[in-house]
Amino acid sequence: MHFLDFEKPIAELEGKIAELRHLSDADGLNIAEEVGRLQSRVDKDLRSTYAKLSPWQKTQVARHPDRPHALDYINALIEDFMPLAGDRLYAEDEAIVGGLGRFKGRSVMVIGLEKGRDTETRIRHNFGMARPEGYRKARRLMELADKFHIPVLTFVDTAGAYPGIGAEERGQAEAIARCIDCCLSLRVPLISVVIGEGGSGGAIALAAGNVVLMLEHAIYSVISPEGCASILWRDGDQAKVAAEALKLTAQDLERLGVIDGIIPEPLGGAHRSREAIFTAVRETLDMHLGQLIRIDGGQLRVRRRDKFLQMGRSGVQ
Repeated sequence: MHFLDFEKPIAELEGKIAELRHLSDADGLNIAEEVGRLQSRVDKDLRSTYAKLSPWQKTQVARHPDRPHALDYINALIEDFMPLAGDRLYAEDEAIVGGLGRFKGRSVMVIGLEKGRDTETRIRHNFGMARPEGYRKARRLMELADKFHIPVLTFVDTAGAYPGIGAEERGQAEAIARCIDCCLSLRVPLISVVIGEGGSGGAIALAAGNVVLMLEHAIYSVISPEGCASILWRDGDQAKVAAEALKLTAQDLERLGVIDGIIPEPLGGAHRSREAIFTAVRETLDMHLGQLIRIDGGQLRVRRRDKFLQMGRSGVQ
């Protein structure tokens, strides 16, 4: 397991547990009591550490290399998934994956920003940074779902839209704007989950939903802490200060009314127990989807637009 900088004491304890288990397996020793004692210390340290994570530490957890990605959630939650590719205008963009499937017996259109797991897949998915054709593909899929009255689920995990020259030449800003407009125009339920990193317009293009949820240790911001630091202080080392100022944690954003709910993560983060986080996301999505499908399509669209228009007007400090 990959350990973050602030997890070093926990890493040392888990290293001792691994050594003891190896000795037990090799020599037939019974050291269950000592392993249990060390495991209790690990759980205690995890609980105390993760109860007081700073915004910068949460940023590190949200980017953890072992954290489940969009395809992991799709594979775990969606049955009979049929991927759909291409924007029918220029090309296929694998930073955004999407297609039809069944969630808890209901037909859904599912769309996700996929970062990739290793060097090969990260390059193929462009580290989750979509180009214009990716957002145009997402819009095509959402319009298809709207035509056939199929709810839309999106999983957001991106540092932001791809900032390359080619993407700008092909209309990156326009593609994102039209994707947001499509989200706001749908007459079917749209539920978005920020599963890791929600960066700038590249994230909100798929997250202008009736219900916007975040995992407990996910982040969601107009810019990355490093990008903010480089602009304001011209010093990337100020990223920790920027993370504090950006109010990018799920807890901050729920208080500000930007998101609608937080999905609790297993102790130590989603990467420590995939089945637990998949179960939590499944139950939360099922609850919200069950409520939204009872609402008229016109009302869904009006409520969705009103929700975003009201943001920042509540006087929350």
